[in-house]
Amino acid sequence: MQIPFTKLHGNGNDFILIDETAGPVIPDEMKADFAAVYCDRRFGIGGDGVLFLLPSESADVRMRLFQPDRSEAEMCGNGIRCLAKFAFEAGYMGEKATVETMAGIMAVEMGYNGDGYFWATIEMPAPAFTRSTIPATGEGDYKEEIGPFTVHATNTGVPHAVIFVDDVEAVDVAVAAPPIRRHPTFPNGANVNFVQVTGEASIRIRTFERGIEGETESCGTGATASAAVAHHLGLVGDEVEVETNGGPLVISLGERTLMRGPAETVYYGVIEA
Repeated sequence: MQIPFTKLHGNGNDFILIDETAGPVIPDEMKADFAAVYCDRRFGIGGDGVLFLLPSESADVRMRLFQPDRSEAEMCGNGIRCLAKFAFEAGYMGEKATVETMAGIMAVEMGYNGDGYFWATIEMPAPAFTRSTIPATGEGDYKEEIGPFTVHATNTGVPHAVIFVDDVEAVDVAVAAPPIRRHPTFPNGANVNFVQVTGEASIRIRTFERGIEGETESCGTGATASAAVAHHLGLVGDEVEVETNGGPLVISLGERTLMRGPAETVYYGVIEA
């Protein structure tokens, strides 16, 4: 059996994409195990997750994302840009389209800039700050002291903890993040973002992702969450440039929450299964 795939990345957050628009390639009951096997960077293809591109009854296409720990993520900002690039180039959708996710239907505008690079703007879910919508235990906005950190939280498609620090490079993310990621106030766990405010319209972040269980080069929902919490606290304005390890994203906050960033195709391949 031959399984065609495409490797893509958004600011270094990399994915294996399987096109299932013409019908199932990987049976649903095998998708989680497929992700665990092929996301392995030594014995598989390597990636932060597997994107499955499917037909949708309510949008132009549907996205499912399975992570290395076999979990299915509700939404992924970098992943949806990668999926949009593939679908756009395959002719499945035009410059303006919609993508169905577990977190809802996302509007996407995409194309190539003057330098020939692909960029996409995603209308993200409105940031949710009340504990019941994150979800987190308790009432009101989330603010907890966990170890040495003051932790805020929001949901931008998936739950995110946000911690402001003086210097993100001084944080040992592998040690500091897990107690927050699995804190009992987060019944479904949370992604963890360490954030340094670098200007009136800029922040620098490092993100530990749930499901990958480690720091990633970039996280689109994490960039959105970090900008949203910083804006909510009055630390930045309505448009924020978010610097991640893998490169910048631009987050606009207002009546609509928009994330703008690149996506790149790395290579195409075939799995001999």
